[in-house]
Amino acid sequence: MKRSTILSTAVAALVLTGCKFLEHNFNDQMTIEEVFSKRPTTERYLAGLYGYLPDDIFAYDQTFIGCADDAYFSWEKMDYELVNSGSYNESTVGVRGEWTPKFNPWSNIYIAINQATVFMNHIDECGELTKEERATMKAEARFLRAYFYFNLFKQYGPVYLWFDETPDMKIRSEEIDRHTVDQCVDFIESEMAKAAEDLPLKVSDPTTWQGRITKGTALGMRSRVLLFAARPLFNGGGDIGYGKDLVNLYGDHIFPQSYDASKWDKAAKAAKAVIDLDIYSLHKTKEEVSDPVVKGMLSYRETFTECWNEELIFARYYPDASVWNSRVVPPRVFGVGLGGFTPTLKLVDAYPMAATGRYPVTGYKSNGEPIVDAASGYEEDGFTEGWYHPTHTDRAIKVHNSMKGRDGRFYASIFFNGMYWIHPDGTKPEYSPVTFYTGGTSTFAHESGDYVKTGFVFTKLTDPNVDTRKNVWGTFTWSYMRLAEVYLNYAEACNEKEDRDAAEALKYLNMIRERAGITQKIEAVYPQVLTSREELRKIIRQERFIELAFEGLRYYDLRTWMIAPEEVNGPRYGLDLTATDYENSWKRSSKICQPIVFETKHYLFPIAQKQLNEMKNFTQNQGW
Repeated sequence: MKRSTILSTAVAALVLTGCKFLEHNFNDQMTIEEVFSKRPTTERYLAGLYGYLPDDIFAYDQTFIGCADDAYFSWEKMDYELVNSGSYNESTVGVRGEWTPKFNPWSNIYIAINQATVFMNHIDECGELTKEERATMKAEARFLRAYFYFNLFKQYGPVYLWFDETPDMKIRSEEIDRHTVDQCVDFIESEMAKAAEDLPLKVSDPTTWQGRITKGTALGMRSRVLLFAARPLFNGGGDIGYGKDLVNLYGDHIFPQSYDASKWDKAAKAAKAVIDLDIYSLHKTKEEVSDPVVKGMLSYRETFTECWNEELIFARYYPDASVWNSRVVPPRVFGVGLGGFTPTLKLVDAYPMAATGRYPVTGYKSNGEPIVDAASGYEEDGFTEGWYHPTHTDRAIKVHNSMKGRDGRFYASIFFNGMYWIHPDGTKPEYSPVTFYTGGTSTFAHESGDYVKTGFVFTKLTDPNVDTRKNVWGTFTWSYMRLAEVYLNYAEACNEKEDRDAAEALKYLNMIRERAGITQKIEAVYPQVLTSREELRKIIRQERFIELAFEGLRYYDLRTWMIAPEEVNGPRYGLDLTATDYENSWKRSSKICQPIVFETKHYLFPIAQKQLNEMKNFTQNQGW
């Protein structure tokens, strides 16, 4: 294992693997007693547990990022298309013959859960570790086990809890069924809280162990767990009473039968506990910049392109970002590029105007045309010659007016049709603006199959200094959790709890927007949020959509809020890149992007038939 970061390596030789449900296997290398008799082997076992963390950088086929309304991945015949089309079920296999681990991670995660329990049961046998070291390592394993359970829970809903037992206990698979939502949440969040008691505030040696779990990691993820649990899907089932008819083998209702407002208060306290640690802050660039939008752009981008910074709570550093960046760089214009990680036009529309602080598009007509807020300062149509993008001040472009005047997050994230590539060399005379229409410099429908389908690519995680011409792919840090999310968690819970605290929610929302270069306070722009829970809820959800775009949360937000039927069901829009000139390519169109399908049963994934064959009396999710 490369010790410079525990999260940047493949699993070491002692990683425990297996193909059977909850089976542990040392591949005849060592006995448990031998493993836990020495510091090196004990440490490698713990590193193996970290190796089960999801590797979301492989977003093109292993994550739900491309299954929400913020992202559209250009490549066809990929497993995420099964999710988007709704053409999956408990027996479905993917295009490569079986579901990729991310889309059916059940067995793999339970193996990880079992390995964590084995570690917790034996770590105290290692006499080469101090008492304090053993306590910390056990707490890391405890958190990881709880986090693995949560990854199952958010995809499938409540699952079976092994607690501190292992398969050696000879539990019969036909005698088990799902625990309830509340039992799962209580166990997961309490385990995270317990782990936090023995975890350090900071990694003691960041040059060696940066990326290891800390107190903030455990408390931060606990805030996400409790937030999800307070939302309608897991708190009464919303207007449709999702899951109320599901009863397990023991006679318990698997989903709550009524709404419990106190869950919001618990979620608010959990998020505030992270804030009160007072060791994290929103990252802000050290560059001397007077323009708040440019400063916001740099600050937001650096949050991900700097190896580690003060905003990251739980993250994974990638010393080689080629897997991600190769799929961001536009094809055929600046070295190697596949250009498939693209934002939807809906996400592009969502970013606020920097000067007014208002959101330019408030909704859509039935034909997909935007409903524009006239007071926002947004120009829906037309072009402006001689406009300078905040990334480049040395060469002007002809810009579509809808791209002007947005906040710093927009310019860090949205590379749009007609820009120069973001590398400092992008504006040199030998390079032209990148255009995605048919016949453009990065032409649509190229014979290679690698081309942009929405008219935009997503650059939030891409350092502009990445130079694919010279095989320089750069690095970046993937955030599992950062302070901005905790602020958003806290704001949402403050707004929803019984003793609503709009002022507290707005305090943290405004901090996020201020970092993005917006000087106007939300309550000054939208005064109704002070008295209306519903109006502030809209703002909070909009800010999560923007701030956390492409970070893997939107898919679950839409489902736990139970607004997926309205938000991810129907046509998806981009630009009309079938046009043969730049001006006409800016017309909105749904004819290129595939539509997305959502049915009630899609709130949660089906438990695969493979698992149901093992657990004969296990209760399937509603609708499957």
